[in-house]
Amino acid sequence: MHATLPLLQDTDFPALKRDRLTTLQINLGYRCNQACLHCHVNAGPTRKEVMQRETVDDIVTFLRTNQLQTLDITGGAPELNPHFRYLVEQARALGMQVIDRCNLTILQEDGQADLAQFLADHQVEIVASLPCYQEANVNGQRGDGVYARSIDALQQLNAVGYGKPDSGLVLNLVYNPTGPFLPPPQVQLEADYKRELAKQDVEFSHLFTLTNLPIQRFGSTLISKGQFADYMNLLKSAHQDANLENVMCRSLISIDWQGYAYDCDFNQMLDMPLPNMGKPRPHIRDLIADALAGRPIAVADHCYGCTAGQGSSCGGALN
Repeated sequence: MHATLPLLQDTDFPALKRDRLTTLQINLGYRCNQACLHCHVNAGPTRKEVMQRETVDDIVTFLRTNQLQTLDITGGAPELNPHFRYLVEQARALGMQVIDRCNLTILQEDGQADLAQFLADHQVEIVASLPCYQEANVNGQRGDGVYARSIDALQQLNAVGYGKPDSGLVLNLVYNPTGPFLPPPQVQLEADYKRELAKQDVEFSHLFTLTNLPIQRFGSTLISKGQFADYMNLLKSAHQDANLENVMCRSLISIDWQGYAYDCDFNQMLDMPLPNMGKPRPHIRDLIADALAGRPIAVADHCYGCTAGQGSSCGGALN
């Protein structure tokens, strides 16, 4: 796989500083039951990296001693980590909002038959990947049969209340472009998703549109096809200064499977640790939430993916 960081480090992206920390995003490991073309984590079935219980307990200690609003759990497929349910239970006991970034097909894997009910019982917000409402596009990006399995999983989640009005169980979907272009307007695309998925008796709360960043598997594919420079020019030409106020790295930190800290999940994948913390690679044990405000954020050219057009974050469009 082609390295993308050398193409991104010489940057003119505007300097950023942190605001108050509200969200801790945890990557429980890179093992996944899928290997998607757009995946910025390069996750897949053969990956061995998995967060151990000692590090999970470090996360719980941090949550207990710092007043944060949200625990955002990701992977790989985070549900494959044997400590996933323990972490959810601990965070919910602290009154935190918990988000599970779910690829949907995980619900059909061995040992996950009760996953939908577990998530519902603990009122976990689900952010589920469905990169298109058309079967051919999903299967082309994520593998044969993934669309049908995803629809089945969405119907399972609907059956326990997810996405239903007044249920309190939030089911958000995520759209990623299938190629080197920006997402369409989020509001209109959400209406299209709701119309098309209703034909299959699927309901959901909201749609998030995410820009594909030119790193890891997607970035390497761009390089192989000779499209990397053109895609970077697209992101830079669409940059909006107004999006800088709301980029996720100002209020979020990302923790990798070993417990090390980064400004965001994308920086984690590029091995760009949280800067100026007194250690070259700060660990969750080294951090106090209120000491992060005002500190600089590590940036490179990939950051234009978050400020291009309507903007992009883990919560969808910024404007």
